[in-house]
Amino acid sequence: MAGTITPYATAAGKRYRVRYRKPDKSQTDKRGFKTKKEAELFLASVTVSKATGEYIDPASSRVTIGTLGPDWLKLKRGQKPSYYATLERDWRVYVEPKWGRFEVGKIAPSDVAGWVQDLLDGAAPTNRSASTRNPDGPRSASVVLRCLGILRGILDIAVDDRRIARNPARGLKGQPRKHSEKDRRYLTDEEVAQLAAAVRDLTRSTLVYTLAYTGVRWGECVALRVRDRNILKRRLHVRRNAVEVEGKVELGAPKSWEKRTVPYPAFLDPLLDALCDGKGPDDLIFPGDLDGYQRRPTTAEDSTSWYRLAIARAGLERLTLHDLRHTAASLAVASGAHVKVVQKMLGHKSAAMTLDTYADLFDGDLDDVAERMDTRGAQYAATVLAAVGVAA
Repeated sequence: MAGTITPYATAAGKRYRVRYRKPDKSQTDKRGFKTKKEAELFLASVTVSKATGEYIDPASSRVTIGTLGPDWLKLKRGQKPSYYATLERDWRVYVEPKWGRFEVGKIAPSDVAGWVQDLLDGAAPTNRSASTRNPDGPRSASVVLRCLGILRGILDIAVDDRRIARNPARGLKGQPRKHSEKDRRYLTDEEVAQLAAAVRDLTRSTLVYTLAYTGVRWGECVALRVRDRNILKRRLHVRRNAVEVEGKVELGAPKSWEKRTVPYPAFLDPLLDALCDGKGPDDLIFPGDLDGYQRRPTTAEDSTSWYRLAIARAGLERLTLHDLRHTAASLAVASGAHVKVVQKMLGHKSAAMTLDTYADLFDGDLDDVAERMDTRGAQYAATVLAAVGVAA
C-alpha cells in the first residue's frame, strides 16, 4: 500500500492526514489538507518521487542556511588565503544576517532576487560595523555577485544532500553586471619618473618603477627574491604572491597561467643592483616591516601612506597601485609589443582577455591595418571606380 488518507476534525472544519513510509521504511505523515483530492494528489506525488529516486524528506529540508554555511566555508579553505578571507567576511557581514535562520526548503527564487536588489539598493540587513568605511549604502556588483555565489554554493550542498530538489539561487534573471566607473589611468614615462622621485626612498622608488615597467601585481612584486632576477637576460621570475590578510602576510603561488617570466628595462639594473647587493639568493628584493614584507599602502583620499604622499608631491591625480599595472600595459603597447607579449607579461589567461581589458590601447593597430589595406587595394579600386563612373 502506498499510504493512507484519513479525515480528522478541527475547529476550522474537516481536514485530511496522509500517512506514508519514506524510502528508509520509517513512517511519517503530513496533515492539514482541506480536501481529500489535495491529499490524494500529495500521496501520488510522494509515490512517484520515491519510485524515481527524487523523494525529499520534509524534515531534512528544515535545516537552516546558518547551519550549512560554516560547512560550505570549510570546503573553501583550500582557496588562496586572501580570497577565503573575503568569502568568510561576506558570509558573516551580508549572507548570514539575511539567511542564517531560513530553512533551505522555504527559500523561493523571488526571495533571493529581492535580496539581490536590496543589496544593490543598500536596504539589505548587514553586520557591518559603524566604524567600517561605508557601513551602509548600496553594494557594488562585485560584492553582490560574490554574496549570491556564497548563497548559491550553500544551496548546492542542500541539493546534493537531497534536502531540496532544486537550487532557488540559480537561474536568476537580471543579475547585476560588473563594471567600473573609474577612469583607467595610464602614466607617461615622465610621470612615472616624477612619482618614483617623489617617493624619496630607494626601495620603494625602485618598487614603483618595477610595477610600472613590468606589470607585475603588488603581491607578486613584494614577494620577489634575489634568485628570481636573471641579470643576464633582464628577467624577473614571478613564482609567488604575498597577500596581506588581517594584518599578516600569506604567501602563496600565483595561478598556473600567472607564473611567468617578465622582462624589465636596462635602466632598472643599477637600482636593482643596489637593492640586491650583499643579499643571499632567498632574501627579498623589496623587504619591509610586515612579516619581512612591504606593507601595501592605502590610496584613500585621507591616507597618509608613503604612496599617497608621493602622488601629492609629484602633482599627480589620485592613482591606485593597480594603475601602475595599467601603465605597464600602456608603455609596452606604445613600444610596439604584440598582444601575445602583453598577455604573457601581465599573466592573463588568454590574449582575448588582454584585448578585452586593454582594447583602447590597440586602437592604433586598427589605423595601421586600414592604412596597409588601403595601400594594397587602392591601385585596383581606381579601375573599378572608373568603370562605374565614380571619381577617385
